[in-house]
Amino acid sequence: MAQLIKLGSTPELAEALALSEDQPLLIFKHSTRCPISAGAYEQMQSYLRGEPEEPVTYALIDVIESRDVSGEVAAKLGIEHQSPQAILVKNGKAVWNTSHSRITETALKEVLNGN
Repeated sequence: MAQLIKLGSTPELAEALALSEDQPLLIFKHSTRCPISAGAYEQMQSYLRGEPEEPVTYALIDVIESRDVSGEVAAKLGIEHQSPQAILVKNGKAVWNTSHSRITETALKEVLNGN
């Protein structure tokens, strides 16, 4: 199964964004205190269990534990903070994002198969 890399600091985020120049980055912002986020997280895990073959780096930001990192994503990418939220980054820029119950295995397949 593809793995979610945890981004817990702003230097880790900066490195992941820089690496999106070579390979797309999917950031999943997750709140461990929110039932909607729990559902979106399960959809993300279901997608990853399907053994995706797309050349994508998958990253997780815990918005409770790493509030500063979550805020930095919003600032650097110019996307209003949501939780849960999925953001696809290419060449350091957000090219797609969605949030809440729109984060589904099907939505992830559609956007990532076309990367």
